[in-house]
Amino acid sequence: MYSAARKIQKDKDSEPTEFELSVAQAFFDLENTNPEIKSDLKDLHINSAVQVDVSGARKAVVIHVPYRLRKAFRKIHVRLVRELEKKFSGKDVILIATRRIVRPPKKGSAVQRPRSRTLTSVHEAMLEDVVLPAEIVGKRIRYRIDGSKIMKIFLDPKERNNTEYKLETFAAVYRKLSGKDVVFEYPITEA
Repeated sequence: MYSAARKIQKDKDSEPTEFELSVAQAFFDLENTNPEIKSDLKDLHINSAVQVDVSGARKAVVIHVPYRLRKAFRKIHVRLVRELEKKFSGKDVILIATRRIVRPPKKGSAVQRPRSRTLTSVHEAMLEDVVLPAEIVGKRIRYRIDGSKIMKIFLDPKERNNTEYKLETFAAVYRKLSGKDVVFEYPITEA
């Protein structure tokens, strides 16, 4: 059984949606037609895929990959995203590792949850996944008088050419995943 269905492995044997199957098919086609990333894609699979509305007619494809395979996906991230964006014309593609948030332990229990499973740390890691290949160089949280807060994220100017057109997508996807409002910018460099 060597088919596109092998490229998607859902939790608890739930059935993949039509959109997830189309993403899995795109992965399968890439593996068979693109010799430069064929060997890297051979052992990789995805958990799920969702389509997020960005603004107007723009959409983004958010692909969740298993946490254990995130390093392998990061190696080929730039090439893989470029090829997938060609397949899903007009849609931005974002790869995110699937992480689990564990609720705080009850009072009096001896069990401690790992730091990597806290809500804050999962949201931080998710933010780094969303902006890949760019790196976050600074963060500011602005509290307004009415109590709302906006996070400003400063990205590495070196990747400006690759990521500038995606800033709106980054903000929409992160808002959809975490519910937090974020503004992405590049730090102003003094000449």
